[in-house]
Amino acid sequence: MTPQLNTYFESLNLTEVSAERQAILQSLVKYIKGKLATQQPINLTFICTHNSRRSHLGQVWAQVAAAYFGIKDVYCFSGGTETTACNPRTIAAFERAGLKVTKTTESDNPVYEISFDDSTKPIIAFSKVYDQAPNPSSAFAAIMTCDHAEANCPFISGAEKRLPIMYVDPKVSDDTPAESTTYDARCRQIATEMKWVFDKV
Repeated sequence: MTPQLNTYFESLNLTEVSAERQAILQSLVKYIKGKLATQQPINLTFICTHNSRRSHLGQVWAQVAAAYFGIKDVYCFSGGTETTACNPRTIAAFERAGLKVTKTTESDNPVYEISFDDSTKPIIAFSKVYDQAPNPSSAFAAIMTCDHAEANCPFISGAEKRLPIMYVDPKVSDDTPAESTTYDARCRQIATEMKWVFDKV
């Protein structure tokens, strides 16, 4: 990890994960442990409606946490029930946390490379429907990060497990003085919870 990112990740306090949230996260711990026990790849697809904020936060921090704890064969993805764009406020929150972000295409739905280690291939981030490449089409856990996607997408084709792990949308503070604070708080919450998950496996 870069020094700034390592400092950020080390500062995440696992005691801040409440007993209520631990109970919710335990389903993901169990899924990962089951895959490790059978030496199968661990495919995690984080899903929210627009694949713009929470699903990307989950994808990136789960991948970082797996690398931090040295857990191999973990492949994290994200998708939505519709395509928009990875929100630039999400990208800014990643950068403030110490991740290196490079925009590789200019379009309404730009592609970003998100790096946490110079020796590791970057995470590719852009908005896509959950079953669109490069996401897996089978043998993955669908992690539902928003209540709208959970309610309006009752069937996730190819998912062997569906895990509702929901977060409040930081969009509530868009274009307000609290915008950066809200995005940083959600970024930190998801990073902390993914660190808690991989610490338990």
